[in-house]
Amino acid sequence: MVEILAITRTGDICLTVFLFLVGLVLIIKGGDWFVDSASKIAEMSGVPQFIIGATVVSIGTTLPELITSSIAAGEGNAAIAIGNAVGSVNANIGLIMAVSLLFLPHAFDKKAYLFKGITMILSIVILFLMCLKGYLNAYLSIILLVVFLVFMAENIIVGKKEATKNKLVDNGTNPASLGANGNPAESGNATAESTNTDALAAKKQKTKDIAKSIIFFILGTAFIVGGAQHLVTFGSKLAGYMGVPERIVAITLVAIGTSLPELVTTITSIIKKKHDLSIGNIIGANVIDICLILPVCAMISGGRLPIEFNSLYIDMPFCIGFTLLAILPAVITKKFSRVQGGVILATYVAYMTVSIVL
Repeated sequence: MVEILAITRTGDICLTVFLFLVGLVLIIKGGDWFVDSASKIAEMSGVPQFIIGATVVSIGTTLPELITSSIAAGEGNAAIAIGNAVGSVNANIGLIMAVSLLFLPHAFDKKAYLFKGITMILSIVILFLMCLKGYLNAYLSIILLVVFLVFMAENIIVGKKEATKNKLVDNGTNPASLGANGNPAESGNATAESTNTDALAAKKQKTKDIAKSIIFFILGTAFIVGGAQHLVTFGSKLAGYMGVPERIVAITLVAIGTSLPELVTTITSIIKKKHDLSIGNIIGANVIDICLILPVCAMISGGRLPIEFNSLYIDMPFCIGFTLLAILPAVITKKFSRVQGGVILATYVAYMTVSIVL
Protein backbone atom coordinates (compact mmCIF):
# COMPACT_ATOMS: atom_id res chain seq x y z
CA MET A 1 0.00 0.00 0.00
CA VAL A 2 2.84 2.37 0.93
CA GLU A 3 4.58 1.57 -2.37
CA ILE A 4 1.39 2.30 -4.33
CA LEU A 5 1.02 5.65 -2.54
CA ALA A 6 4.68 6.46 -3.25
CA ILE A 7 4.25 5.63 -6.94
CA THR A 8 1.06 7.70 -7.09
CA ARG A 9 2.79 10.66 -5.40
CA THR A 10 5.76 10.40 -7.79
CA GLY A 11 3.35 10.32 -10.72
CA ASP A 12 1.52 13.38 -9.40
CA ILE A 13 4.81 15.26 -8.97
CA CYS A 14 5.96 14.36 -12.50
CA LEU A 15 2.60 15.44 -13.94
CA THR A 16 2.74 18.71 -11.99
CA VAL A 17 6.27 19.45 -13.22
CA PHE A 18 5.22 18.59 -16.79
CA LEU A 19 2.16 20.86 -16.67
CA PHE A 20 4.25 23.64 -15.09
CA LEU A 21 6.71 23.35 -18.00
CA VAL A 22 3.79 23.34 -20.45
CA GLY A 23 2.74 26.64 -18.88
CA LEU A 24 6.24 28.05 -19.45
CA VAL A 25 6.24 26.98 -23.10
CA LEU A 26 2.77 28.46 -23.66
CA ILE A 27 3.67 31.76 -22.03
CA ILE A 28 6.96 32.12 -23.94
CA LYS A 29 5.50 31.24 -27.34
CA GLY A 30 2.40 33.31 -26.64
CA GLY A 31 4.56 36.32 -25.73
CA ASP A 32 6.52 35.91 -28.95
CA TRP A 33 3.35 35.81 -31.07
CA PHE A 34 1.79 38.69 -29.14
CA VAL A 35 4.74 41.07 -29.65
CA ASP A 36 5.25 40.17 -33.33
CA SER A 37 1.57 40.37 -34.28
CA ALA A 38 0.88 43.53 -32.25
CA SER A 39 3.90 45.22 -33.84
CA LYS A 40 2.77 44.24 -37.35
CA ILE A 41 -0.82 45.38 -36.74
CA ALA A 42 0.41 48.73 -35.39
CA GLU A 43 2.86 49.15 -38.28
CA MET A 44 0.23 48.32 -40.94
CA SER A 45 -2.16 50.73 -39.22
CA GLY A 46 0.33 53.55 -39.69
CA VAL A 47 1.68 53.76 -36.13
CA PRO A 48 5.29 55.07 -36.20
CA GLN A 49 7.99 52.49 -35.53
CA PHE A 50 9.45 54.40 -32.57
CA ILE A 51 6.09 54.28 -30.75
CA ILE A 52 5.80 50.54 -31.43
CA GLY A 53 9.25 49.96 -29.97
CA ALA A 54 8.66 52.15 -26.93
CA THR A 55 5.24 50.76 -26.03
CA VAL A 56 4.13 47.51 -27.71
CA VAL A 57 7.50 45.74 -27.54
CA SER A 58 8.41 47.06 -24.06
CA ILE A 59 5.11 46.05 -22.49
CA GLY A 60 4.85 42.88 -24.59
CA THR A 61 8.07 41.40 -23.20
CA THR A 62 6.77 41.85 -19.64
CA LEU A 63 3.28 40.55 -20.43
CA PRO A 64 4.06 37.06 -19.02
CA GLU A 65 4.90 38.61 -15.64
CA LEU A 66 1.85 40.89 -15.78
CA ILE A 67 -0.66 38.13 -16.55
CA THR A 68 0.93 35.61 -14.15
CA SER A 69 1.04 38.05 -11.22
CA SER A 70 -2.47 39.34 -11.98
CA ILE A 71 -3.95 35.83 -11.99
CA ALA A 72 -2.07 35.01 -8.77
CA ALA A 73 -3.36 38.19 -7.09
CA GLY A 74 -6.90 37.44 -8.23
CA GLU A 75 -6.72 33.93 -6.75
CA GLY A 76 -5.30 35.19 -3.46
CA ASN A 77 -1.75 33.91 -4.09
CA ALA A 78 -0.05 37.16 -3.04
CA ALA A 79 3.28 35.37 -2.48
CA ILE A 80 3.41 34.33 -6.14
CA ALA A 81 2.18 37.74 -7.35
CA ILE A 82 4.81 39.78 -5.49
CA GLY A 83 7.50 37.09 -5.72
CA ASN A 84 7.14 36.88 -9.49
CA ALA A 85 7.30 40.66 -10.05
CA VAL A 86 10.18 41.44 -7.68
CA GLY A 87 11.86 38.10 -8.41
CA SER A 88 11.78 38.91 -12.13
CA VAL A 89 13.57 42.21 -11.49
CA ASN A 90 16.23 40.38 -9.48
CA ALA A 91 16.57 37.70 -12.18
CA ASN A 92 16.74 40.33 -14.93
CA ILE A 93 19.66 42.09 -13.25
CA GLY A 94 21.33 39.36 -11.18
CA LEU A 95 21.24 36.69 -13.87
CA ILE A 96 20.42 38.06 -17.32
CA MET A 97 22.21 41.43 -17.14
CA ALA A 98 25.18 39.83 -15.36
CA VAL A 99 25.56 37.27 -18.17
CA SER A 100 25.25 40.06 -20.74
CA LEU A 101 28.06 42.05 -19.10
CA LEU A 102 30.32 39.01 -18.75
CA PHE A 103 30.09 38.35 -22.49
CA LEU A 104 29.54 41.86 -23.81
CA PRO A 105 31.11 44.63 -21.66
CA HIS A 106 30.90 48.06 -23.29
CA ALA A 107 31.07 51.81 -22.89
CA PHE A 108 27.80 53.70 -22.98
CA ASP A 109 26.28 57.14 -23.33
CA LYS A 110 25.64 58.45 -19.82
CA LYS A 111 22.78 60.67 -20.98
CA ALA A 112 20.97 57.75 -22.59
CA TYR A 113 20.90 55.66 -19.41
CA LEU A 114 20.87 58.24 -16.60
CA PHE A 115 17.11 58.91 -16.68
CA LYS A 116 16.22 55.22 -17.02
CA GLY A 117 18.66 54.26 -14.25
CA ILE A 118 17.35 56.91 -11.86
CA THR A 119 13.76 55.86 -12.65
CA MET A 120 14.59 52.24 -11.88
CA ILE A 121 16.24 53.11 -8.53
CA LEU A 122 13.42 55.50 -7.61
CA SER A 123 10.67 52.98 -8.41
CA ILE A 124 12.06 50.16 -6.24
CA VAL A 125 12.78 52.53 -3.31
CA ILE A 126 9.22 53.94 -3.51
CA LEU A 127 7.85 50.37 -3.62
CA PHE A 128 9.86 49.35 -0.54
CA LEU A 129 8.69 52.39 1.46
CA MET A 130 5.07 51.77 0.45
CA CYS A 131 5.24 48.15 1.62
CA LEU A 132 6.68 48.80 5.11
CA LYS A 133 3.20 48.36 6.64
CA GLY A 134 3.09 44.81 5.31
CA TYR A 135 0.92 45.47 2.28
CA LEU A 136 0.83 47.52 -0.92
CA ASN A 137 -2.06 49.99 -0.95
CA ALA A 138 -3.77 50.34 -4.33
CA TYR A 139 -4.34 54.09 -3.91
CA LEU A 140 -0.74 54.82 -2.95
CA SER A 141 0.49 52.63 -5.80
CA ILE A 142 -0.95 55.20 -8.22
CA ILE A 143 2.36 57.01 -7.62
CA LEU A 144 4.11 54.05 -9.24
CA LEU A 145 1.69 54.20 -12.17
CA VAL A 146 2.59 57.88 -12.64
CA VAL A 147 6.29 56.92 -12.70
CA PHE A 148 5.42 54.27 -15.31
CA LEU A 149 3.59 56.82 -17.50
CA VAL A 150 6.49 59.30 -17.25
CA PHE A 151 8.93 56.52 -18.17
CA MET A 152 6.85 55.51 -21.22
CA ALA A 153 6.47 59.15 -22.30
CA GLU A 154 10.25 59.59 -22.13
CA ASN A 155 10.68 56.41 -24.20
CA ILE A 156 8.36 57.78 -26.89
CA ILE A 157 10.07 61.20 -26.93
CA VAL A 158 13.55 59.66 -27.20
CA GLY A 159 12.32 57.20 -29.82
CA LYS A 160 10.87 60.03 -31.90
CA LYS A 161 14.13 61.99 -31.72
CA GLU A 162 16.14 58.93 -32.77
CA ALA A 163 13.73 58.19 -35.62
CA THR A 164 13.99 61.79 -36.84
CA LYS A 165 17.78 61.77 -36.58
CA ASN A 166 18.16 58.47 -38.43
CA LYS A 167 15.57 59.14 -41.13
CA LEU A 168 17.02 59.58 -44.59
CA VAL A 169 15.28 62.50 -46.24
CA ASP A 170 15.27 62.23 -50.04
CA ASN A 171 14.28 65.53 -51.63
CA GLY A 172 15.36 64.53 -55.16
CA THR A 173 13.04 63.35 -57.90
CA ASN A 174 13.50 60.09 -59.74
CA PRO A 175 14.68 61.01 -63.27
CA ALA A 176 12.96 57.95 -64.74
CA SER A 177 9.60 59.43 -63.81
CA LEU A 178 10.19 62.62 -65.81
CA GLY A 179 9.42 63.28 -69.47
CA ALA A 180 11.55 65.19 -71.98
CA ASN A 181 10.42 68.58 -70.60
CA GLY A 182 11.14 67.62 -67.03
CA ASN A 183 7.46 66.96 -66.40
CA PRO A 184 6.03 63.60 -65.34
CA ALA A 185 5.93 61.26 -68.31
CA GLU A 186 2.54 60.17 -69.60
CA SER A 187 1.70 56.60 -68.91
CA GLY A 188 -0.03 54.38 -71.41
CA ASN A 189 -3.22 52.47 -70.75
CA ALA A 190 -1.25 49.26 -70.25
CA THR A 191 0.89 50.90 -67.56
CA ALA A 192 -2.18 52.31 -65.81
CA GLU A 193 -3.91 48.94 -65.84
CA SER A 194 -0.76 47.29 -64.52
CA THR A 195 -0.55 49.86 -61.73
CA ASN A 196 -4.20 49.30 -60.76
CA THR A 197 -3.70 45.53 -60.74
CA ASP A 198 -0.61 45.87 -58.54
CA ALA A 199 -2.49 48.18 -56.17
CA LEU A 200 -5.38 45.72 -55.84
CA ALA A 201 -2.96 42.83 -55.26
CA ALA A 202 -1.10 44.86 -52.61
CA LYS A 203 -4.39 45.75 -50.89
CA LYS A 204 -5.50 42.10 -50.83
CA GLN A 205 -2.12 41.03 -49.44
CA LYS A 206 -2.28 43.72 -46.74
CA THR A 207 -5.76 42.52 -45.74
CA LYS A 208 -4.48 38.93 -45.52
CA ASP A 209 -1.47 40.06 -43.46
CA ILE A 210 -3.67 42.01 -41.02
CA ALA A 211 -6.06 39.04 -40.66
CA LYS A 212 -3.12 36.69 -40.04
CA SER A 213 -1.64 39.08 -37.46
CA ILE A 214 -5.00 39.40 -35.66
CA ILE A 215 -5.28 35.59 -35.47
CA PHE A 216 -1.77 35.30 -33.99
CA PHE A 217 -2.50 38.22 -31.65
CA ILE A 218 -5.55 36.36 -30.28
CA LEU A 219 -3.63 33.06 -30.10
CA GLY A 220 -0.70 34.77 -28.38
CA THR A 221 -2.97 36.35 -25.79
CA ALA A 222 -4.74 33.02 -25.18
CA PHE A 223 -1.41 31.19 -24.82
CA ILE A 224 -0.12 33.77 -22.32
CA VAL A 225 -3.29 33.63 -20.21
CA GLY A 226 -3.42 29.81 -20.33
CA GLY A 227 0.30 29.50 -19.62
CA ALA A 228 0.10 31.96 -16.73
CA GLN A 229 -2.80 29.99 -15.25
CA HIS A 230 -0.67 26.83 -15.45
CA LEU A 231 2.29 28.57 -13.78
CA VAL A 232 0.19 29.80 -10.85
CA THR A 233 -1.81 26.59 -10.34
CA PHE A 234 0.99 24.08 -10.74
CA GLY A 235 3.61 26.37 -9.22
CA SER A 236 1.55 26.36 -6.01
CA LYS A 237 1.19 22.57 -6.20
CA LEU A 238 4.91 22.18 -6.80
CA ALA A 239 5.66 24.27 -3.71
CA GLY A 240 3.41 21.97 -1.68
CA TYR A 241 5.09 18.81 -3.00
CA MET A 242 8.57 20.24 -2.39
CA GLY A 243 7.65 21.47 1.08
CA VAL A 244 8.82 25.03 0.37
CA PRO A 245 6.95 28.36 0.58
CA GLU A 246 5.19 29.55 -2.57
CA ARG A 247 7.49 32.59 -2.51
CA ILE A 248 10.53 30.36 -3.22
CA VAL A 249 8.86 28.87 -6.29
CA ALA A 250 7.79 32.39 -7.33
CA ILE A 251 11.27 33.99 -7.14
CA THR A 252 12.99 31.02 -8.79
CA LEU A 253 11.00 28.91 -11.25
CA VAL A 254 8.19 31.38 -11.99
CA ALA A 255 10.31 34.57 -12.01
CA ILE A 256 13.10 33.10 -14.13
CA GLY A 257 10.55 31.39 -16.38
CA THR A 258 8.57 34.57 -17.07
CA SER A 259 11.88 36.43 -17.63
CA LEU A 260 12.84 34.09 -20.47
CA PRO A 261 11.77 36.64 -23.16
CA GLU A 262 14.38 39.06 -21.75
CA LEU A 263 16.92 36.21 -21.63
CA VAL A 264 16.25 35.35 -25.30
CA THR A 265 16.62 39.03 -26.23
CA THR A 266 19.90 39.20 -24.30
CA ILE A 267 21.34 36.08 -25.94
CA THR A 268 20.35 37.43 -29.37
CA SER A 269 21.99 40.76 -28.48
CA ILE A 270 25.18 39.00 -27.40
CA ILE A 271 25.33 37.02 -30.65
CA LYS A 272 24.68 40.15 -32.74
CA LYS A 273 26.83 42.33 -30.43
CA LYS A 274 23.97 44.81 -29.94
CA HIS A 275 24.61 45.69 -26.30
CA ASP A 276 22.27 48.70 -26.19
CA LEU A 277 19.27 46.50 -27.03
CA SER A 278 20.09 44.08 -24.22
CA ILE A 279 20.61 46.57 -21.36
CA GLY A 280 17.82 48.87 -22.53
CA ASN A 281 15.36 45.98 -22.65
CA ILE A 282 16.30 44.86 -19.12
CA ILE A 283 15.95 48.33 -17.60
CA GLY A 284 12.62 48.89 -19.34
CA ALA A 285 11.29 45.51 -18.22
CA ASN A 286 12.27 46.21 -14.61
CA VAL A 287 10.52 49.58 -14.46
CA ILE A 288 7.37 48.01 -15.93
CA ASP A 289 7.54 45.07 -13.46
CA ILE A 290 7.63 47.44 -10.50
CA CYS A 291 5.52 50.38 -11.67
CA LEU A 292 2.78 48.63 -13.64
CA ILE A 293 2.45 45.02 -12.52
CA LEU A 294 2.38 45.51 -8.74
CA PRO A 295 -0.12 48.41 -8.75
CA VAL A 296 -2.40 46.31 -11.00
CA CYS A 297 -2.05 43.38 -8.57
CA ALA A 298 -2.89 45.66 -5.63
CA MET A 299 -6.09 46.75 -7.37
CA ILE A 300 -7.06 43.19 -8.30
CA SER A 301 -6.49 41.94 -4.75
CA GLY A 302 -9.12 44.31 -3.35
CA GLY A 303 -7.02 47.39 -2.66
CA ARG A 304 -4.36 45.70 -0.52
CA LEU A 305 -1.67 43.31 -1.71
CA PRO A 306 -0.23 41.48 1.35
CA ILE A 307 3.58 41.42 1.49
CA GLU A 308 5.35 38.56 3.26
CA PHE A 309 8.15 39.36 5.73
CA ASN A 310 10.81 37.69 3.58
CA SER A 311 9.57 39.46 0.45
CA LEU A 312 9.85 42.80 2.22
CA TYR A 313 13.16 42.28 4.03
CA ILE A 314 15.00 39.91 1.67
CA ASP A 315 13.67 40.25 -1.89
CA MET A 316 13.20 44.03 -1.94
CA PRO A 317 16.50 45.01 -0.22
CA PHE A 318 18.35 42.70 -2.62
CA CYS A 319 16.37 44.28 -5.44
CA ILE A 320 17.58 47.74 -4.36
CA GLY A 321 21.12 46.35 -4.10
CA PHE A 322 20.99 44.80 -7.58
CA THR A 323 19.68 48.05 -9.03
CA LEU A 324 22.46 50.10 -7.41
CA LEU A 325 25.10 47.59 -8.59
CA ALA A 326 23.70 47.81 -12.11
CA ILE A 327 23.52 51.60 -12.32
CA LEU A 328 26.04 53.38 -10.05
CA PRO A 329 29.34 51.79 -11.24
CA ALA A 330 28.29 52.29 -14.86
CA VAL A 331 27.37 55.95 -14.32
CA ILE A 332 30.66 56.63 -12.51
CA THR A 333 32.95 54.78 -14.97
CA LYS A 334 30.79 55.39 -18.08
CA LYS A 335 30.99 51.70 -19.00
CA PHE A 336 29.59 48.29 -18.16
CA SER A 337 32.42 45.91 -17.26
CA ARG A 338 32.98 42.17 -16.81
CA VAL A 339 33.94 42.81 -13.17
CA GLN A 340 30.58 44.48 -12.61
CA GLY A 341 28.84 41.51 -14.24
CA GLY A 342 30.78 39.08 -12.05
CA VAL A 343 29.91 40.97 -8.85
CA ILE A 344 26.22 41.11 -9.80
CA LEU A 345 26.14 37.38 -10.60
CA ALA A 346 27.88 36.51 -7.30
CA THR A 347 25.35 38.67 -5.46
CA TYR A 348 22.52 36.81 -7.20
CA VAL A 349 23.95 33.46 -6.07
CA ALA A 350 24.11 34.87 -2.51
CA TYR A 351 20.50 36.08 -2.82
CA MET A 352 19.29 32.65 -3.95
CA THR A 353 21.21 30.98 -1.11
CA VAL A 354 19.82 33.33 1.55
CA SER A 355 16.27 32.99 0.17
CA ILE A 356 16.33 29.19 0.19
CA VAL A 357 18.05 28.86 3.59
CA LEU A 358 15.79 31.39 5.33
